[in-house]
Order: sequence, then C-alpha cells, then structure tokens
Amino acid sequence: MILGRKVRLFPSEEQEKALWRSAGTARFVYNWTLARQEENYNNGNKFISDNELRKEITQMKKEEEYRWLSEVSNNVAKQAVKDACDAYKRYFKKVSEKPKFKSRKRSKPSFYNDNMKIKFRESSVLLEKVGWVSIKKNQIPLGKKYRNPRVSYDGKYWYVAVGVEMEKPELELTGESLGIDVGIKDLAVCSSGKVYKNINKSKGMRKKEKKLRRLQRQVSRKYEMNKSGGKFVKTSNIVKLEKQIKLVHREISNIRSNYLHQTTSEIVKTKPSRVVMETLNIRGMMSNRHLAKAIGKQGLYEFRRQMKYKCEFNGIEFVEVDTWYPSSKTCSECGNVKTRLSLSERTYICDECNCVIDRDYNASINLSRYGLAA
Repeated sequence: MILGRKVRLFPSEEQEKALWRSAGTARFVYNWTLARQEENYNNGNKFISDNELRKEITQMKKEEEYRWLSEVSNNVAKQAVKDACDAYKRYFKKVSEKPKFKSRKRSKPSFYNDNMKIKFRESSVLLEKVGWVSIKKNQIPLGKKYRNPRVSYDGKYWYVAVGVEMEKPELELTGESLGIDVGIKDLAVCSSGKVYKNINKSKGMRKKEKKLRRLQRQVSRKYEMNKSGGKFVKTSNIVKLEKQIKLVHREISNIRSNYLHQTTSEIVKTKPSRVVMETLNIRGMMSNRHLAKAIGKQGLYEFRRQMKYKCEFNGIEFVEVDTWYPSSKTCSECGNVKTRLSLSERTYICDECNCVIDRDYNASINLSRYGLAA
C-alpha cells in the first residue's frame, strides 16, 4: 500500500531562491494552461490535450520573453500543464468545481519533482535544479520507489512529500466491531465508551482564535486609516500584520490536523476487527449556515478519510452505513425506533423500555451492530 511521507527541508539561501523559482514557474504555467483552455472552450473548440500544450511550452522557451522558463526543471512545467488539464477534466465530468487561477498571494506555493530523479540519503534529498537539500535523519525509507514527489511551502517552512510503497503489518485483531459516531459536540464517540472531545472547544484553541480575530481587526483598522480615495494603501505595518495572521492560521490548521491523526491512530491501535461509520453528507451539512463554521473546523470528511486508509493498511474492515440509517433514533436496548428526535435532545429516552442513554453513545452502539444480525 502507498502511504505519504512528508518531511521538512532545510535549504541554503541559494537553494531557497531555486525553490521559489520552481514554485513561481509552476504557478505561471498552471494559470497559462487554464487561460488557454478557457479561451479554447469559449470559442467552441475541442479540449486541448496536455501533449499539445507541452509542445507550445517548449516553443515558448525559445522566445526571449519566456527564456526564464528554462531556469527550472522541465518536469515542473510539464506537470503543471497536466494538473491544470486534469482539473478541467474533473470539472467537465462534474466531479469538482471549475478550476480557479492561482493567486501569487493566496495560493500555496508548490511544484512537482520527477519521481525517477528524486533521490534520498539519510539526511538529504536531491531535487532537480536545486541540489542536495538537508532533511532530518531517517525520515524517509531508503531504496524504495517514490510516487508523486511534491515540494511545498506552508508560509514558514519548505517540505517535500512523497508516496512510498509500504508493507502491511500483521496484527492480531480483537474480533470487536467498533461503531464510531462523529459530530460537533464531540469529534467521535466510540461504542467502546471512549469519547474524543472537540479540540476547537479547548482553552488553547480558543486563545489562538481570539488572537487571530484581534490581529484581523488590527489590520482592518490600518487599512481604513490608510485609505486613499477609493483605494487601500498597503503599508509595511500592514504587511507585518498579514504575515502574523498567516502564521496563526498555519498554527491552528496544524493543531487540528495533528489532533485528527492522533485520534484516528489511537482508534486503529485498539485493533478492532471492523470499524463502522455513517456516510456523512458533508456538502449538505455545510449548506446550513448555523453549523457550517463548526463542521468546517471539525474536519469530519478528513476524519473519515484517515480512518478508511488506516483501517485498510492495518487489515481492519471499514464499513460505511447509509446516511438514512436511524442509528440515533434506534434504542440500543430494545430496538424500538423513534419517529422524531430533534438535534437538541442530547439524551435518548426510549418510549418502550424507558432506557436512558447518551444520544451519541447510543448511536455508536447501533452502528457497531450494523449488519451483524444478517
């Protein structure tokens, strides 16, 4: 099974300039490809293949205006064209939304490195037209076949990410069927009784979000103070504040991502024979303006994705239950199904056997039993 590995780079000053050149070239070629496809589509012509666009890029490099494209690896531009074409194909298939142009200020700087040319040592990695860049020791398995290497910048550090073929471990599973009910009040409630709290309600995260709001208000006031007619003037103090805001956003995002990985790994390490979760309609849930922000912070889709691939890697059966399965409305004691159950009712009280149980724990028990009777 292919698993991702991501490590921080420690480039020299010259190497960092080369990384920025590659990221800038990838962004330019991606935007150029989208513009060509959009113009071609508006004229009523057929979709341009990425092979044809790559030939056009090769001809552009011969012109004086675009000679700088040759300063970086040829594979950076090739993959940027392919990424943009794939984005348009997904849009035509109605799998994703229409691709957008990458902004120099807002988009994440990243580029592709050829998987046949990337090489790893214990404490360094060879990147095309960049050289051997230092990394932490023994972070990437050596002598493996690497898939889809990508170099990216998160606002503070450079990273390289690769897919590595890993052998599945042989685990002795417990035979337990574990039901997991996810939500907003708590991230996950397991049928084993374990509850994983919502990290966004913790004191530390509330302090981070308060700091973010304060910085955003500061920068908003400075924009208003330095307004010149109908234009906003960006001063050096505004630039400093915006950099701080980016770093706080990065910190909050990393804390949430780390918590999801810790939670999913801890659940898998209990070695159940199968894990049962509901199929969540995240897009529909996000359309509720009262819940959208809380659902976005919780990362429920990412939680399900991580659980799925970690179960698959460890040989655990992963079962997804239909969205309309009444896990919350069904009594885990007698099986009676309530006709109505509002979101405000956090305790489940059965009308038949008078069972009183936490709503989410009740749902997780019902999920754990899904399909077993049949």
